[in-house]
Amino acid sequence: MIEYIDKNKLPKKELDDICEECKKNDKSVTENLILTGYKLCSSCRTSKTLFPI
Repeated sequence: MIEYIDKNKLPKKELDDICEECKKNDKSVTENLILTGYKLCSSCRTSKTLFPI
C-alpha cells in the first residue's frame, strides 16, 4: 500500500527547493524528493537517468 507523505511533517531543510546537483531553486525538487527520495530538479533527474555515472 502507498503511504502518503504530508509536506508539513517533513523538516523545513528538506523542503527548501534547492537541487543538490546544480544548486538551482526549482519547484520540482520537492516533488522529486517525495517521488524518488532524491533532491534533484527535473533537469538533473533527466540527465541522471540518461547518463548515470
